[in-house]
Amino acid sequence: MTILRKIAVGYSVVAALSVVMVAWLGYHEFVEEPAEYAAKGLPDLHQDTAPEASAVIFCGLVPVLLGCGWWWLHRVLVPLRTLTRAVEELDTHNLHQPIPRTLNGDEVDKLTAGFNTMTARLDRSFQQIREFTLQASHELKTPLTVMRGQLDGALRDGDALPPDQRQWMESQLGEIERLGKIVDSLTLLTRADAGALTLQHQPTELGELVREAVEDAQILAQSAGITVTLDPCQDVQVNGDRHRLRQLLLILTDNAVKYNWSGGFIRFALRNAAGNAELRVTNSGVGVAAGSPDRVFERFVRGENAQAKVEGSGLGLSIAKSIVTAHGGTIEFESEHGKETRLTVRLPATTKPHETSGGQLPEGAI
Repeated sequence: MTILRKIAVGYSVVAALSVVMVAWLGYHEFVEEPAEYAAKGLPDLHQDTAPEASAVIFCGLVPVLLGCGWWWLHRVLVPLRTLTRAVEELDTHNLHQPIPRTLNGDEVDKLTAGFNTMTARLDRSFQQIREFTLQASHELKTPLTVMRGQLDGALRDGDALPPDQRQWMESQLGEIERLGKIVDSLTLLTRADAGALTLQHQPTELGELVREAVEDAQILAQSAGITVTLDPCQDVQVNGDRHRLRQLLLILTDNAVKYNWSGGFIRFALRNAAGNAELRVTNSGVGVAAGSPDRVFERFVRGENAQAKVEGSGLGLSIAKSIVTAHGGTIEFESEHGKETRLTVRLPATTKPHETSGGQLPEGAI
């Protein structure tokens, strides 16, 4: 039965109930009550029947039409609301889960069936893309490893090589290493998309990793004269994979150094906020133009300035987001164009914080 027919049938029943209610009230008001008054020898009080007739019609129609009508319409539209909620919750990770059908043959049931067919095709397409990326990455690793080994060997044994040829070989080796990093990044992202990113969850002192990242940033930023400081850092423990969290911090550190000005600054901060370990990495620099921040976590997406001036593949923040998501956290990107950029990572904390003494590192700042 179609939705239109359901509504029509429902309101036909409601209208019939309203007529019955009006008839019963009218019979009681204009037949039974006058008969009772006559039997008791009382005068008939129904002198002006117009107001009473209006009251009978109002009391008989309005409650039934509004009450029963609203209930029936609500019942008919429940499957549509259920479908709407299910569609809002869909993403690439649950496309394989079909939306429950009502199996009553109405338009919503047919729409649900068509939607399930569409999501099944999408899921197969995503699976094929992931499998292709993994297989392609695996196939590319072997020739890249062979080429890297050959060039390494030629450079080690080629002391007599002409300077131009040696420089060319070193340049080729650098490009091969860059391709190798891109392949590894694609493999990691594909596994994260497939839910196959393995994590060794264990209690990890995030503050310790942040201090190590600050030391790395000081080394990387020294040549550009960038000042690196650690704001008050609290000892917050999280349940996570130390290696992946270390990789996350290296990505954020590398970006903060690369997308910065000469003589700029980088600030790290860690605190416990509402049961979450909140890490902030702020750096000076040109930032991202308005309208672009939402896209920084997409793959191979880079800012206009970065494309021309900074070496990279545009996969770093995508990997960072995958690592944070795998740990049940969130990552936010904020940028004031021409001033500074701030990345905020929130991970579920497992212990109460204890603020370190001497969180500021003026003696290690550059």
